[in-house]
Amino acid sequence: MKHLFYSDGNQKKIAWVIQTNDTAIEQLRDHADIYLDRITDEQSRYIALHVGVFWGIGKFIIKNNDIVNIMVDSKSMFEHLNGNQQSNDSFIQNKTFFINQIVGQRKLNIEYQLIGAKDNLAHKLLG
Repeated sequence: MKHLFYSDGNQKKIAWVIQTNDTAIEQLRDHADIYLDRITDEQSRYIALHVGVFWGIGKFIIKNNDIVNIMVDSKSMFEHLNGNQQSNDSFIQNKTFFINQIVGQRKLNIEYQLIGAKDNLAHKLLG
């Protein structure tokens, strides 16, 4: 099955949207206290991606071997996730490790697509 996955975050909240066929599931969460106001917006975006993909698997929306097009509106995040650019941020490196681990364990076919901020459906949830 094919999915479009949108995610975003800030210092207070994370959000993600998973589109499958004609269905879109939206989720908005407050950060856990350990992250609240202690991380950058970029770090929060990685948390949203990690938690959102993990949640989608746990809810049986994303299944083994599915195609997941991850829509990213941050050029630096897009370049890092595609392997074209390293991050010096150990927090981001750690989240990327766990994202890649989930992808490998579930044999997901991932493609990252760079989109404009106005096209990020999860950004709209953050208000």
